Amino acid sequence: MENIYHQNEDLNKLLNQGDFISALNLLLHLQKQEWEELRTGYISLDSTNFKKFQFNGFSIKAQHNPGRIKSSSAKVDEKSINNRKCFLCMENLPKNQKGILYDNNFLFLCNPFPIFNKHFTIAYIKHIPQQIFYSFEYLLKISRELKDEFIVFYNGPKCGASAPDHLHFQAGEKGFMPIDDEFHLIKNEYSEILSEDDSLCLTAIDDGLRRFISIESNRYATVVEIFGKIYRLLQNDNSEPLLNILSSYEENYGWRIIIFLREKHRPECYFKNGKDNFLLSPAAVDYGGVCILPLEKDFQSVSEEKLNEVFNETSISAEKFHRLKSKLKNI
Repeated sequence: MENIYHQNEDLNKLLNQGDFISALNLLLHLQKQEWEELRTGYISLDSTNFKKFQFNGFSIKAQHNPGRIKSSSAKVDEKSINNRKCFLCMENLPKNQKGILYDNNFLFLCNPFPIFNKHFTIAYIKHIPQQIFYSFEYLLKISRELKDEFIVFYNGPKCGASAPDHLHFQAGEKGFMPIDDEFHLIKNEYSEILSEDDSLCLTAIDDGLRRFISIESNRYATVVEIFGKIYRLLQNDNSEPLLNILSSYEENYGWRIIIFLREKHRPECYFKNGKDNFLLSPAAVDYGGVCILPLEKDFQSVSEEKLNEVFNETSISAEKFHRLKSKLKNI
């Protein structure tokens, strides 16, 4: 197996100094020079267009991003997964794709199909299934490491992950998703405080499109404990509950974990034929307020009504959300 760790004197110097964020920025710069597929992906990103839709107190953007067609249309059924090589395993990475090892457990890789101007995939070095319950603490640690510039996100194996067989997170720059800046506005308008003290604010939010739980705390152990309780309440069988997660960290405030609760992976319009087809496969970034539309026809036709339809179809039902809130008040 070829060496997949990027060897560069300046890069290694930054890593030795503990400046991980600068090292990531340099990795991206170097990989754009060395890896044609990545360079092509960012050229495609430069030509993306946006539409912005204003809802009551928050916004949703649509991004026309043809480069994401492979991810948006990915077949994630068991047969398809078993019949392809895992593209996150080190032995299957493209020859010119190099990464940075983190904590001897994760490999930071530049995503060749970017949504963000800086978009990284954070793959576990072993081939184990995508599962958040046993990896949540890694999510918190990585978020703290990237606090100044990036938000880290997780897509469940049945909820947007294009590699449900291989544990991974992703990271993109803060401020790209509307919810980064609008969270407190949404919280003030649509939230129900479930639990609050000096070290924790646990909130349930229904903004009419999305239903989610937020955990805000500066205590690592508290976040881990509360997430574990939420996960167990959501779990009906041995499989992972349908969820997407955004995780961010600020030095003065600690972690903010947003858990989007889902009813289904893809809306009915995703599977329809002809003019009724609408290729939107919502995952963490979409729920964060940037809907990725790889097809021009969908970007042209997208509307507030269509977004409302897709989000309400794929979000947890109001009835189930109400029951969950009642249980969470007692944890």
